[in-house]
Amino acid sequence: MSPTSCPSDSVRSAAVVNEDIRDLWRRSGGHLSPEDEEEYQRLLVEWAAVTKHNSRSAA
Repeated sequence: MSPTSCPSDSVRSAAVVNEDIRDLWRRSGGHLSPEDEEEYQRLLVEWAAVTKHNSRSAA
């Protein structure tokens, strides 16, 4: 399991996912490898799902 993955029954906060995205960019020096790009896309999907869920629960 990668350090950014989590069990499917737990939801990470948008802030935690955002920090993982920032860390990925820092580690890559701004140039994502194909593997980094795959991780980046997964993190974006996770972040979007969390922010969408948070905006619905705030309404």
